[in-house]
Amino acid sequence: MGCCETQRNNTCCSTSCGCEEQNYEAEKKKIIIDFMYLDLSICTRCQGTEDSIEEAIEDVAKVLELAGAEVVVNKIHIDSKEKAIQYRFESSPTIRINGKDIQLEMRESLCESCGDLCGDEVDCRVWVYRGKEYNVPPKAMIIDAILREVYSDKKAQLNDRVGKEAYQLPENLRRFFESIEKNKKCE
Repeated sequence: MGCCETQRNNTCCSTSCGCEEQNYEAEKKKIIIDFMYLDLSICTRCQGTEDSIEEAIEDVAKVLELAGAEVVVNKIHIDSKEKAIQYRFESSPTIRINGKDIQLEMRESLCESCGDLCGDEVDCRVWVYRGKEYNVPPKAMIIDAILREVYSDKKAQLNDRVGKEAYQLPENLRRFFESIEKNKKCE
């Protein structure tokens, strides 16, 4: 059997033909991380979440490489009601991995940074991990979510609620964007 025939059968064992490298690249699993936030210039929760994502990816990089997974991070600034609706944004900050929010339970608390930004009281996401609440998601929580996705069986996955229910802009976000617009008009 020639190299091309064995490559079609995924049975090439030669290290000199490069087939295994081509097959490896073709089999890479994509891990898409959508990091959605209201502000990275002032909000300490959004800034901390960005740092946690970067650190988590760095810490798990070798495992991802060995598992044949590639991570793509999309940083999405939710700067309008329209964008919030488009992305079905529920709270800031949000991390979705392959479309699934890593925090299923929605909890929020007063976020002074975002309040300063818009001139009104705003609640932002609180992360719950192993029974404790955090203003910034722990690295371990993000790593757990990434690895769950890397090693998940696609057929056995539960449907995520994103996109399944009718979306309504949360009251908290509506107030935030209205306050931002009001402040722009006053400038």
